[in-house]
Amino acid sequence: MLRRFLPSVLSTQYENLEVVLADNASSDDSVEVVTAQFPSVKVLRLQKNWGYAGGYNAALAQVTADYFVLLNSDVEVSEDWIRPVVELMESDFKIAACQPKVLSFHRPSHFEYAGAAGGFIDRFGYPFARGRVLDVMEEDIGQYNNTVPIFWATGAALFVRSSVFHEVGGFDGDFFAHQEEIDLCWRMQIAGYRVFCCPQSVVYHVGGGTLPAGAQKLYLNFRNSIRMLRKNLHPHDRFKVLSARLVFDISFLFKRLLLFKWREAKAVARALYEGFFLYKGASTPRRKKLNDLEGVVHTILPIDYYLKGKKTFSDIVRRK
Repeated sequence: MLRRFLPSVLSTQYENLEVVLADNASSDDSVEVVTAQFPSVKVLRLQKNWGYAGGYNAALAQVTADYFVLLNSDVEVSEDWIRPVVELMESDFKIAACQPKVLSFHRPSHFEYAGAAGGFIDRFGYPFARGRVLDVMEEDIGQYNNTVPIFWATGAALFVRSSVFHEVGGFDGDFFAHQEEIDLCWRMQIAGYRVFCCPQSVVYHVGGGTLPAGAQKLYLNFRNSIRMLRKNLHPHDRFKVLSARLVFDISFLFKRLLLFKWREAKAVARALYEGFFLYKGASTPRRKKLNDLEGVVHTILPIDYYLKGKKTFSDIVRRK
C-alpha cells in the first residue's frame, strides 16, 4: 500500500504540506521501506497498535499544523486535492471537518463505501452517504458535485481543523476502529461546528485495505455505533432511538443465525451486549437534539432499503 500510494501523496500540488507516517507498531518492514524509498516522509513510530482512533490521537499529539489530513494508506489522491478543501474551510471557521469525494480505486466510475460524497445518518443513527446506501454504490455522474453540509466525514481522507480536534478531545480511543469519525463529527456539531463535503477534491480508496470484512469488523461497527448513540444522544431522543436500534439490531442478529453465519452472529451478539449493558463511558456535555443537527435524514434506513426498495441516496431523501 505504501509503495503504491505514497507517491501520489508526495506529488500533491500544495506548498505548505508535511507528510507524516504514523506507524501503529507494524510488524513488517513498512518503516524501513518508507525511510529508504521516501526520505522526505517523517515517521512517528508508536509502541503499540492503538487502532485508528488511539493511533491518530497519539500521532497528532506530536504534530503541529493548522489542519490535519488523516489519510488511509490505501488511498490514491489527485494532484490538487488539498487546496479546494482548505479554501472552503478557510471561508468559514465554523467548518471543523471536511471530506473530499471518495471514488473506488478499483472502479473509478463509482463511489466508494467509506464516505462516498458525504456521510449522513437516519433518525435511529444508521449511517449512509451520498452515493452509498448500505452495500449499494452508485455510479458517479456528477449528481453529488455540490458542496453541502453533512453529518459525518469519512475517516479515509478526513480534513480536520486542529484546534477543534483538540478542543473536543480528539477521537474516542475506546472505539479502536470504525465509527470513530462519526462520533468525532457528532461531537464537533454539538460544540457548535459544522462538517462539509467538498466534491471538487477527489480521492480513490481501495477500501478494506487494513481490516477486511468479517466478524471483527461487524463487532466493531455494531459495538461502536451503540456506544456513540449512548454518548451523544440528547435525553429527548435517547429512549426512542435506543429502543428502536435494539429491535433492528436483534433482527439482524437473527438473520445471521438463520443463514448459519455463526461467527458473524456471535460477533453481533457480543457487540450488543457490550454496547447496551457493559458500556460505562461518559456522556458528551451539552448534547443537542437530532432535529438541531445537520445531516440527519428523518427516515428509517432499514425500512427504506429492505421493504421499500430504495437503494440510492436520492431515492431516500426525495420528498414524497
